[in-house]
Amino acid sequence: MAIDHKYPEVNKEKCIGCGACVSVCPANVFEMKDGKSVVMRPEDCMECGACVANCPQEAIKLVGE
Repeated sequence: MAIDHKYPEVNKEKCIGCGACVSVCPANVFEMKDGKSVVMRPEDCMECGACVANCPQEAIKLVGE
């Protein structure tokens, strides 16, 4: 799937499954799966950066165009 804007990417090794990104994302891009955050709807990302700013492990970065 081609996405023409930035979207979040989760580093599974750094993610501790706290759910902060799930709570703060206004676009509901994230879901918890097997105790880790997963980007389920990258095309819905609004590029606000709330997930990046609120992740205590710095496990999320915005990637893409």
